[in-house]
Amino acid sequence: MNLAGAGSLVQAHPWHGISAGEYAPEIVNAFIETVPFDTVKYEIDKDSGHLKLDRPHKYSSLCPTLYGFVPRTYCDQAVAQFAAARCGRPVERGDRDPLDICVLTESTINRSGILVSARPIGGFRLFDRSEVDDKIIAVLLQDSVFGECTNLGQVPRGLLERLKHYFLTYKESPEDSLVAPRHIEISDVYDAAEARQVIEHARADYATLVSSALVAPF
Repeated sequence: MNLAGAGSLVQAHPWHGISAGEYAPEIVNAFIETVPFDTVKYEIDKDSGHLKLDRPHKYSSLCPTLYGFVPRTYCDQAVAQFAAARCGRPVERGDRDPLDICVLTESTINRSGILVSARPIGGFRLFDRSEVDDKIIAVLLQDSVFGECTNLGQVPRGLLERLKHYFLTYKESPEDSLVAPRHIEISDVYDAAEARQVIEHARADYATLVSSALVAPF
C-alpha cells in the first residue's frame, strides 16, 4: 500500500480544522454531535476530535433537532459581556465550549459526526447558574420544509416549545425540582440578527483562546 502523501488524508479536527463557514455568520458550518434518534448524548472530545459518548439520556426528554456546534467558536468573555448587555444581569462567563447550534430539518438524518450548512434564524439565551450557554437555532440549507425560514416566527411554536423543554430539563432528574429551585433558565429568545451577533462574539472568543496558546492554532 502506497502511503505517500498520507498526511493529506488525516481528517480535520471538527472544532479547530474546519472553518465556521465562508459566509459566516449568515450561513455557518455545523458539526452534528447528536440526532433526534439518539438515546444517549454524544459530544466532541476536544483533544482528539472524535465523538465520545457523554452520557445516556436517563429520562424521556430527547432533543427534537440535529444538535452540534459551530467550528472555531468558543463561549467565554465576549459572549458573556454581550449577554450581560442584552439582558441586564451579571454574567460570569460563557460555558467555555464551542457555540451550540440546533439545526431544523424535515429530512431524516439518523447519524451524527457529519457537517451541514445551516442558516441561523434565532436563538435561546440559556443560563446555567451564572454561566451563559447560548443555543443558536438554524435551518438546514435547502431543506424542503424549513429551508426558506429566515426568522423564528416562521417556525411552528410547538417545535420551539419542545426545544425549550428539552434544554430546561435534560440535565435534571424528576427529584431535582422537589429539593431545589431549577438552576437552568432561558432568559430570552432572540431573532436572526442577534443570533449572528452571538456567533461573531463566539468567533472572537475562539480567536482569543488560540492567541492565548491554550490551544494550538490549526
